[in-house]
Amino acid sequence: MNAFANAEKKPKLVLVDVCKNFGGVTAAQDIQLEIYSGEVVGLIGPNGAGKTTLINLITGVYPVSRGKILFDGREITHQPTYKRALEGIGRTFQHPHLLDRCDVLTNGITGSDMAARKRGIQKVDLAKELPRLLACAGLEGINLSDPVSKLAYGQQKLLEVVRVLLSQPQILLLDEPAAGLNNREAEYVSALIQYATEKGIGVLLIEHSMELVMSVCDRITVLNFGTQIATGTPEQIQSNPEVIRAYLGGGDSDAEN
Repeated sequence: MNAFANAEKKPKLVLVDVCKNFGGVTAAQDIQLEIYSGEVVGLIGPNGAGKTTLINLITGVYPVSRGKILFDGREITHQPTYKRALEGIGRTFQHPHLLDRCDVLTNGITGSDMAARKRGIQKVDLAKELPRLLACAGLEGINLSDPVSKLAYGQQKLLEVVRVLLSQPQILLLDEPAAGLNNREAEYVSALIQYATEKGIGVLLIEHSMELVMSVCDRITVLNFGTQIATGTPEQIQSNPEVIRAYLGGGDSDAEN
């Protein structure tokens, strides 16, 4: 367990028996999850496992059918999405959600402004932190006045991580940040995750790149058809027979979670 978890002893985000039904389809069944400050928890599973659904439940996009979500010791199960974001739950998407008509700098400012609206959090020093994060993401050479539509797909995905980090989240939910990226760009994702953990941010990582997952995660939870089949260290997950049968042993990468 990371140093933040050992010092804090209480998890920052907790899911207790979280369930989600869409009609007769169960997308999440009694999910138990804990994320500590400065910890990286991986969330893996095959096509239709319910990974993105779980992020949507955590952020309030979908209401839970049953169970509880606790953030910083308080129940937020029925809290609206915008309040969860303001209080410190940030996320990215499988495909980048940026302000397409705005330039790179404006997209960064929106992240910084989000932090300024949070209770008890000072606005980030954009002049200092934005260059640092852009360098961490391999984007130090881009023109801040360029529209984000001018950036390559991989650069847009990296910029989205930069923007949410500028909002100073306490929990960061990354939905396939390395999908569609080349090897060098995937290394920048790893660097941004390290930046987050050094700031004490807890990270939930959905990713199909097992090389990335196994290299950055402290613990990993495996979902299969909405059911949590295993949670453990990377070493425990790699040797778990049920996980190997369900996911690690083969199968296509899922485009829809």
